[in-house]
Amino acid sequence: MNTAGSNLPALFGPVVTERPSLAGDGCADPVISLLSERGWAIVATPEANAHCTSPDGRVYVGWLPEDTAAWRRGIVWTVQATPAEGDAEPWVQEFGPDVPSRAVAGFLEALISHADR
Repeated sequence: MNTAGSNLPALFGPVVTERPSLAGDGCADPVISLLSERGWAIVATPEANAHCTSPDGRVYVGWLPEDTAAWRRGIVWTVQATPAEGDAEPWVQEFGPDVPSRAVAGFLEALISHADR
């Protein structure tokens, strides 16, 4: 025979925590900080764009919030990589203004970590 509260699971309410927005944030800090810590060359332009190059020169990251051509294509981030393998084709990944910079930093962290192996 069950009595009230004897073997019933305790009821818990949902835990509400603050989560980062999944919308674009218009801020380059997470990416620039990551690349700076990894020794990348970073050049800021008077127009507020930033151009970053990996220490080996094979990867370029552009933060292009004021680049008219980039805006026409709907992007603010561009990543261009040239693989070390001679026959591999260079590739480009672009991110639009709605992609959070923390997501771009995560992508780059994975790319950099893979290249370090």
